[in-house]
Amino acid sequence: MRPIPEGLAAKLASGVTTLCHVWRIARRDGAQFAFTDHDRSLAFDALTCEPMAGLSAGAVEKALGLGVDTASVAGALSSEAITEEDLGRGLWDGARVDLYRVDWTDPALRVHMFAGRIGEVRRGVRAFEAELRGLQAALNKPVGRVFSRFCDAELGDARCGKDASGAAYRGEGVVTDVLSSTAFRAEGLESFSAGWFARGRLSWNEGGEAEIVAHRREDGAVVLELLDAAGAALAPGAAFAVTAGCDKRFETCRAKFANGAGFRGFPHMPGNDAVQSGPVSGERLDGSSRRT
Repeated sequence: MRPIPEGLAAKLASGVTTLCHVWRIARRDGAQFAFTDHDRSLAFDALTCEPMAGLSAGAVEKALGLGVDTASVAGALSSEAITEEDLGRGLWDGARVDLYRVDWTDPALRVHMFAGRIGEVRRGVRAFEAELRGLQAALNKPVGRVFSRFCDAELGDARCGKDASGAAYRGEGVVTDVLSSTAFRAEGLESFSAGWFARGRLSWNEGGEAEIVAHRREDGAVVLELLDAAGAALAPGAAFAVTAGCDKRFETCRAKFANGAGFRGFPHMPGNDAVQSGPVSGERLDGSSRRT
């Protein structure tokens, strides 16, 4: 049972409550913030809670054992601290969140409701919704190698062993036309074949990164599509650098990057069809490999 301070319990029992929610957030870059759905600022420890009238807390679901607690928070993009650009750059991803139920007449009277980190963030033009995952979520991450036909290394890391910083795998360009919040035309990449940067990374010169979904040519122009909206970073004249993409297949590793020896998957691992197959009349039945 969650302990409730005696002073707060007495107010709850009186039938007249002065309660609000407080979210205390610590980002991975060290920045700390506090927000409340009360209509006035509140002093909360060493922080000042910023009132956000459009902020609302979703249901908090607690799980037994190693099950992951979940919650959510939704609100308007009305704070200078939470901007669409920062959300797009991922500055709020993985931030530590503590949710409190607080008596706004005396913020020292509080109940800790939830502890976790920010997971998926869905945002629109004027509002956002953030999924909050309990601290147990870290226990659900795979540890060690994963047996798969696909490579589980990242292009250019120590396990991959491929130097992807050369001119053959890296390009620089400038935005010429903005087609949508995630797509644009660019110049400077004309020497690369279509699809070369698909599933690669884009880094804006002004800061921020994005994943490239598609790289194609339209009417002779280079078009790039991003996984997420780039926000204010995407504008005509914006400079960027791109790194070739890898789809984690052995064929791509060998043909595109000449790195078959560094492939960190199991391309010849038999699938369900091989496991369930049996002898076939007319085939050689001498115990030799089926791949020969």
